[in-house]
Amino acid sequence: MDAEREAAVTHAEHPAGAPMRGRGLHVLLGVLLLAMFLGGLDQTIVSTTLPTVAAELHGAENLAWVVTAYMLASTAFTPLWGKLGDQYGRKNLFLLSIVIFLAGSALCGLARNMPQLVAFRALQGVGGAGLMVLSTAIMTALVSPRERGRYQGIFGANFAASNVLGPLLGGFFVEVGWRWVFYINLPLGVLALIVIHRVLPRDTRYRRQEIDYAGMALLGAATVCLVLIATWGGTRYPWTSPVIWALAAGAVLSGLAWYASARRAREPVLPLRLFTARAFLVPAAVAFCLGVVMFCVMIYLPLFMQVVKGYSPLASGMLLLPAVAAAVVASVGGGRLVTRYGRYKAYPIGGMALAAAGLLLLGRVDRDTGGLHLNAALVLVGFGLGAVVQVLITAAQNAVPYRDLGVATSGVTWFRSIGGAFGVAAFGALYNARLAGNIDRIAAGGGVPPEFAAQEAAEDPELVEALPGPVRMQFLDAFSEAIQTVVLWLAPVALVAALLALAVHEIPLRGLARAGPDLGEGAGAAPTFRSSRQEVAGRLSRLALRDAGAREMYMLLGAIADVHLPPGSMWALSRIAEEGSVSSAELARQAEVSVERGRPYVEQLVRAGYVVRRDGRLEITDAGRATVERLYEARGRALALHLAGWAPEERRELAALLSDLSRDSLDVPADLRVRAGR
Repeated sequence: MDAEREAAVTHAEHPAGAPMRGRGLHVLLGVLLLAMFLGGLDQTIVSTTLPTVAAELHGAENLAWVVTAYMLASTAFTPLWGKLGDQYGRKNLFLLSIVIFLAGSALCGLARNMPQLVAFRALQGVGGAGLMVLSTAIMTALVSPRERGRYQGIFGANFAASNVLGPLLGGFFVEVGWRWVFYINLPLGVLALIVIHRVLPRDTRYRRQEIDYAGMALLGAATVCLVLIATWGGTRYPWTSPVIWALAAGAVLSGLAWYASARRAREPVLPLRLFTARAFLVPAAVAFCLGVVMFCVMIYLPLFMQVVKGYSPLASGMLLLPAVAAAVVASVGGGRLVTRYGRYKAYPIGGMALAAAGLLLLGRVDRDTGGLHLNAALVLVGFGLGAVVQVLITAAQNAVPYRDLGVATSGVTWFRSIGGAFGVAAFGALYNARLAGNIDRIAAGGGVPPEFAAQEAAEDPELVEALPGPVRMQFLDAFSEAIQTVVLWLAPVALVAALLALAVHEIPLRGLARAGPDLGEGAGAAPTFRSSRQEVAGRLSRLALRDAGAREMYMLLGAIADVHLPPGSMWALSRIAEEGSVSSAELARQAEVSVERGRPYVEQLVRAGYVVRRDGRLEITDAGRATVERLYEARGRALALHLAGWAPEERRELAALLSDLSRDSLDVPADLRVRAGR
C-alpha cells in the first residue's frame, strides 16, 4: 500500500476533517455504544427464551436456527458493511444498518411460526453486523489517536457486557412476554437513529477500493450448505436423499468457485496464502472448535435448566452468569498474563482441556443433580473457554507477516463464528434425533394417555406437566438424556482443540502483541475486518495510552531528547505546539486542572523561551517547536520498538503511522493531576 493511498485512508477516518471534541462527541459515543450493545445483545439474549418460543410457535426441530440464522447472517455481512463504509461513507451505511436491524426486530416480534422467526432473525443479523462493525469504525474516526486506545477499551467492555447480560435480560423479558426480547430494540434503536442523523458529521472523502462481492457470496453459500447438511442430514432427510446430495454438491461447487474467485481478487476476504500458513491454520482450527463448544453451551444449558430442572427463564439466565463471568475473567486475566510474561501456548492447551473436564461433569448432570455440581461444572467450562478466546488472536497476530495482520486477526474470529453456527446446527440435529427416539420409546412402553401426542412434547415441554407423575419423570429423563448426549459429544470437540493447540508455534511476542487483549474481540464478538494498518494503529494507541499516564515515561523521553523540563511542562508544550495558539483557560480545561495549578508548568516554558504570551494567549516559539520535535522523535523511536520484525523503516505506511501517533500520544502526566488535587 503506497503512501498516497494510506493518506487517503487516514483522511477518510475523520469525517469532518478533524477529531470531534466536547459534548457532541460524548453524545455520539454514547449512541454508538448503545448501537453496539444492541447488536451484541441479540447474539445471546434469545438463549433463555428458546423453550418458551418452542412452546408457542411449535417448532422445536428448528430451535437452533433461531440462533444460527442471526450468527450466519452477522458473520457473512460483517466484512461487507466494513468495506462499503470505507468506500461510500459510514454515516449513511450506519443509518441503513439501524433501519434493517429495527425492521428485523419488529418482524421477529410479530412472527407467527418458527420459519418466519428464523427468516426475520437472519434479517436482524444483517443489520446487527452493521451496528457492530460500523460503530467501531466511526468511533476511530471521531477521536484522535491519542484517545483511541481508551475508547477501544470502553467499546470492547461494552460488547463483552452485552454478551454477559444477554441470557439474564432474555429471562427477564420472557416473564413479560418473549416478543419483548425483540420489541425492546425499537425505542432504543429509533433514539440512535435520530441522534446519528442529527449529530454525526457527513463523510467528505472515502477510500475507493475493490470489494470481493463474489468471494463473500460464494463463501457464504458454501457455509450455508454445510450448515444445512449438518442440520437436516439423518433427521429431516436421510443421508442418501437427493436434498442432502444436492446440498453437498452446492457446498463443493461454491467452495471451488470461491477458490477461483480468491485467486483473482485483489482484496479477497480470506487470502489463499493464509491456508498454507501454520501460524494461521492452527489458531483458526482451534477457534472453530471453540465456537462449536461455546455457543452450544449457551443454547442447551438454558434448555436443560428450564425443561428438566423446572427453573424460570429468568432464573436460568442468572444460573448462567457464573460461567459467563468466569469466561470474562479468564479472557481479560489471560490476556494480561500473556502481555506480562510473553508466553501464550499453554493457554489454549490448558483452557480447552479444562473446558473438556467441565463438559464431562455437565454430561453427568440430571434432574436430581445439586446446584454445587452444576455451578462447578459451569465455572470450569466458562473459565476454560475464556482462557482461550484472546490468546488465539494474539498467537495469530504474533506469527503472521505484517501484510496479513488484519486478515489473520479477523479470520480467526470469523472461524470462531462459523464454528458456532455450524456447531449449533449440527448438535441441534443430534439433540432432535435423540429426543425423538427417547419419546418414541416411552410412548411404545405404555402408560401415556391416548389423547397425549408424544411427539408434540418435544415442541411443547409444558404438555409434559399434565402427565401422571411416573410418566412425567420418564419424559423429563428423556429431555435430560438428549441434552446430556449433546454435552458429552462436545467434550471430544474440546479435547481435539487442546490437541490442535499443541501445534501452536510459540515465538517471542512482538511488542504489538503485548498491547494487551482487545476486548472487542471477546467471547461473543463477530469478526471485525480491519486492515493491517488499522490493527497496528489500534494496538499502538493502547500501548501509548498505557504508557501515557506514567511520570517515568516523560522522564525517559526528556532524557532521550535532552529536554530538561518537568513532565507537566512537556505535556503543556506538546499541546501548545499542536494548537499553535491557546489560552491558559483552554489548556487547563484540556488538562482537567485549574489555571492556578497549571501556571507553574507554563511559567517554566516562558522562562526557557519555548512559549510567549501574546494578546492573552500562549504561542509556541521556534525554540519550543524544535524542542517538541525532539520529544516527538523520541516517542516515535519508543513506539518503533513495538514493531520489531515489521521493519517500519522499510514501510512508508508504518513510518507515517509512527509519526502520527508520536505527535498525538503525549497525554496529561499523572504528577500534574495529582499535584492539582492537593
